[in-house]
Amino acid sequence: MAERENRRGNRRDRDETPEFADRLVAINRVSKTVKGGKRFGFAALVVVGDQKGRVGFGKGKAKEVPEAIRKATEQAKRQMIRVPLREGRTLHHDMEGRHGAGKVVMRSAPEGTGIIAGGPMRAVFEMLGIKDVVSKSLGSQNPYNMIRATIDGLKKEASPRSVAQRRGKKVADILPKRDDAPAEAAAAEA
Repeated sequence: MAERENRRGNRRDRDETPEFADRLVAINRVSKTVKGGKRFGFAALVVVGDQKGRVGFGKGKAKEVPEAIRKATEQAKRQMIRVPLREGRTLHHDMEGRHGAGKVVMRSAPEGTGIIAGGPMRAVFEMLGIKDVVSKSLGSQNPYNMIRATIDGLKKEASPRSVAQRRGKKVADILPKRDDAPAEAAAAEA
């Protein structure tokens, strides 16, 4: 019996290896007025990712900051999503995400562009492992709404492989032919 518990414990330890990086996006102090004065609490917003295509966010509330951050990190690890990346560095296509009054636009970018994004969106992209992306936040500047809108947009991301599989075609049939275009342009000029 003790041996079985030990094995379970080891498996749990293996699952919680520091493979995930986390980024504290926002911390908010809230107060509640009670008969004797004010009680302060803290709310934390954390983004967690493995920098290889998985990302999640969580929020936690507690009387102490470290406890709020711990709760938020645990929630973020439970709610992770997988996002397909092109060449492991950028998005496959442009997309838009919304949540409430928050709207974000994300575009794939050529190599060397870097992450062009504001605060909370930048944290999501860094934890996801994206190296080149251009994005713009429109509407709400609330970090909670911006992160939710970003995650909403990333959920819409579709790789050519998944689209081909869904349509019952080959990946080559879906992607545009890139080699023929310069040859046709040269032929048209001549």
